[in-house]
Amino acid sequence: MKKIFASLFLIFAFAGCSFAFEDVFVEEKPPVASQEMVETQIQAVDIPFDWFDITTDAKNKRIDEYKNIIFGDNSKINLTKEEFNKELDKYKKDKNFKHHYMLANNGVTQDEDAKYNPFYYKKDTLVIYAIMYNDDIHHALYYNPYGKLYYVDITSDAYPDFPYYSMQYDRKGNLKSAIYFASHDIQYMFNSNKEFIGIWYKDKMYNKDGKQISTREGW
Repeated sequence: MKKIFASLFLIFAFAGCSFAFEDVFVEEKPPVASQEMVETQIQAVDIPFDWFDITTDAKNKRIDEYKNIIFGDNSKINLTKEEFNKELDKYKKDKNFKHHYMLANNGVTQDEDAKYNPFYYKKDTLVIYAIMYNDDIHHALYYNPYGKLYYVDITSDAYPDFPYYSMQYDRKGNLKSAIYFASHDIQYMFNSNKEFIGIWYKDKMYNKDGKQISTREGW
């Protein structure tokens, strides 16, 4: 069973190889809210974790419902590549990357403009920094040390109130993963093919059969 690291909204992970952003994470990106990057949710939502108690049919019905919300015609963040490029054009390059890199690398988590989150290679080399601007809380932007956009998390309009959903794209507008946030403790994760991966309950992920398949740190 793999462990995964936390990042912004819920942050998903990536496959690793050598010294690159994809290597900072250990697997396909899972969700876990970073307290340093996101606002405290306005409404506390008390939803029981009933995954082990409901029938397979009930699970499938719930999965289909959330998948339709995320990927359906009414989704405002299920973007085509053309829509992605238009919406994210101004974020493709961080013009203040030296300053933002310095802030993140020195432990600054927020200032009057934004919130910051660092990602380290072997715990000592900052290879990615993330920004969420205070005037645009629906985009969490991941840059390399030279200010080149690598990934972006986009949340639905309901954020930061539950329920909401989030989708992550790479810099070319390719969907990497999607998550339905039922509450702070419970999230449903889908891959880029719209297939259900599992349900997160706190620091553990379970598949449709109730088998634990992953864990996450920073909960």
